[in-house]
Amino acid sequence: MNERLTELEVRVAFQEKTIQDLNEVVTDQQRQIDRLTQELEAVKSRLAALAPSMVIPQEDEKPPPHY
Repeated sequence: MNERLTELEVRVAFQEKTIQDLNEVVTDQQRQIDRLTQELEAVKSRLAALAPSMVIPQEDEKPPPHY
């Protein structure tokens, strides 16, 4: 009975360590996802600022040549 209890305690200790390790991995991954999301938004903003819009204002629109 004592051996069985010791074996269960060892298993629980290993499981707790595994859960802790997995939690650290997930936390690190979430930080990386957050950082990459911020970088992507910054790149999108820069790209939008660099690329002129293909749509011009209505008042700048010239009439078609057949007018």
